[in-house]
Amino acid sequence: MTINIILLGPPGAGKGTQAGNLVRDRGMVQLSTGDMLRAARSSGTEMGNRVAEVMDRGELVTDEIVIGLIREKLEEGGNGFIFDGFPRTLAQADALGDLLAEMDMKLDAVIELKVDDEALVARIVKRAEDSRAAGQPVRKDDTPEVFADRLREYYKKTAPLLGYYHAKGELRQVDGMASMDEVAAQIDKVLSDA
Repeated sequence: MTINIILLGPPGAGKGTQAGNLVRDRGMVQLSTGDMLRAARSSGTEMGNRVAEVMDRGELVTDEIVIGLIREKLEEGGNGFIFDGFPRTLAQADALGDLLAEMDMKLDAVIELKVDDEALVARIVKRAEDSRAAGQPVRKDDTPEVFADRLREYYKKTAPLLGYYHAKGELRQVDGMASMDEVAAQIDKVLSDA
C-alpha cells in the first residue's frame, strides 16, 4: 500500500532527516520542489526549458509549473510520496489536492514536526558552533538573526496550511524536539495508522 504524506515544520526541525529515513526504510519518493526545479532546469526537456527561462529572468516559478513537475514525478510511480517544501500556500494545497484526485491518489497524512522555537534557535546556533569547531563551513542561514527571519516567514506562510489540513482531519503532530529516533518512531506510528 502506498502512502502519500506532506512533512511540515520550520527550518531546522528535521524534515530532511526524517524524509531521508522514509526514503531509506520505506522506499518512499521524496519530492523536494527545490531539487525538482534544479533537476528540471538542467534536463533539457520542454518543462525544464520553461523552468530555466523563468529562473534566468530571476522570477519565481509559477504554481502551474511546479504542479507540472510534481505530475511528472507522480506518473513515474513509486512506493508513496513525501511532499517536501510544497505546498506552501492555500492555493498550492488546493492544486495538489486536485492533482492527486485527478490521478486517483490521495493524501494520507500531513505531519507537522512541532518544535519549540527558542530551543530550535539554540539547536541551529549549536550546529553552527559544531561546524566551526570541526573546521567546516557554516551555513549562512545558521545565524540567530537570519534563522529568526526564516522562522517568521515560515509561520506567516504556513500557519494557514495547518488550519486547512486540520479542518480536513489530515493533520498529525509529532514532537520535533524529541531525539531523531523518537521522531522517526512517531512518524512510523502515524503512517501505520494512516
